[in-house]
Amino acid sequence: MDFPVEPLRAFAAVIDAGTFDAAARRLGITPSAVSQRIRALERQAGTVVVRRSHPAEPTEAGHVLLRLARQVELVAQDAQASLAALGESGSGHDGGPAAPARSHLTVVVPADSLAGWFAPVLAAAADEESLTLEILRDDENASAEHLRAGRAMGAVTTQAAPVQGCAVVELGSLSYAAVANRDFAERWFGGSAECDPAGFARAPVMHFDRTDPLQSQLIERLTPGARPPAHYVPDSMQFAAAIGAGLGWGLLPRWQVEHLRATGDDVVPLGGHTAAVKLYWQRWRLDSPGLTWLTDTVRYAASTSLGSARHG
Repeated sequence: MDFPVEPLRAFAAVIDAGTFDAAARRLGITPSAVSQRIRALERQAGTVVVRRSHPAEPTEAGHVLLRLARQVELVAQDAQASLAALGESGSGHDGGPAAPARSHLTVVVPADSLAGWFAPVLAAAADEESLTLEILRDDENASAEHLRAGRAMGAVTTQAAPVQGCAVVELGSLSYAAVANRDFAERWFGGSAECDPAGFARAPVMHFDRTDPLQSQLIERLTPGARPPAHYVPDSMQFAAAIGAGLGWGLLPRWQVEHLRATGDDVVPLGGHTAAVKLYWQRWRLDSPGLTWLTDTVRYAASTSLGSARHG
């Protein structure tokens, strides 16, 4: 089945903009023209692809076509960039130099990775004039869903099994240590060295959000069934700052523990308890120079910061 480019482009614009009117403004056409293109796409697909909600959302079938629309757009962007590099684009409309053609890459990165080992990827992208990046921040246990739904082209995830149409690479393990403010550890655990395991049943605990499993898994292992008071701070830096201030204990990446100590927070380990989260990079199986560059850059950044990575 051969889907024309314009209906796919209109469909992606509706999902991105949220409404048919906003998509029309983005595309420089009328809302009626957008509706006609969507109806044509639905006739060809044989099913509804857009829920006419506020904002508009893709149906299950729409997710499949949204990924196709993103892939078509990326291939077109790559072709434009290649032509520009060959001098085929000539100059701008006013006779001046043409703006550099860029491929737009949307990827999902968990908060702890984004605040830590992924940072060199962003630094490397500063030297790449052929692409722009859009980072979606989501939990590593949920990030692969963005690939399935067509919202992203690559994702840092805990899912080892490849999403349909994607390739997967093991990146390594992100290591965490259970830590607390020293006064907090004395109050609730009898000190850092002693670290009475019963303290985990009653000491206030920090969670990133309600989907964060790390602390709950440790509590369940040490004191099954315990439900201690919980705080939720969905920002990596403020999460760590709250632990440093004594709001609760939590599991932090080792680099963040070192950062807290360097900035004057007296944080101590809790009984040597640790956790490790194995991370993978999944990307579309698409011959895209920009996506290949990003994959290589992500793998290199992970290899210098994460433990036990395998490459190949």
